[in-house]
Amino acid sequence: MKGKDEIEHDGIIAEVTPEYISVEIVASSACSSCHAKSLCGMSEDERKVLTLPADPYSEWAPGDRVRVCTKKSMGLKAVWISYVVPLAILMILILSLSPVIDNEPLRGLVAIAGVAVYYLLIWIFRDRLEDEFVFYIKEK
Repeated sequence: MKGKDEIEHDGIIAEVTPEYISVEIVASSACSSCHAKSLCGMSEDERKVLTLPADPYSEWAPGDRVRVCTKKSMGLKAVWISYVVPLAILMILILSLSPVIDNEPLRGLVAIAGVAVYYLLIWIFRDRLEDEFVFYIKEK
């Protein structure tokens, strides 16, 4: 039963090691349920592999069908980190640099460089972020 505060994806266990369990999930685009997806050509399914810490007492085996879950708040946090904050940085830089830099292409490049620095910081602190985003496995 799906909880109101959970995000779930069905998957198949690909590999089990003492430290990690690899689960393959199919990420569907929003168009996958559309009745016209065969005509449009925009709908694509992409296979992704999540690597989760293994529970030493679990008895998962490759090929088992499972559900990979996380809290909805983690999904919203990911959206903020990956989309909303960079957009805000871009807009703030473009608008605040208007009176300072008269050259529009240069102003755009500086704003894009600001967003690049943000993503560089995200990459540097990826281990800390990885600890915050917790996924867990449920039986299907």
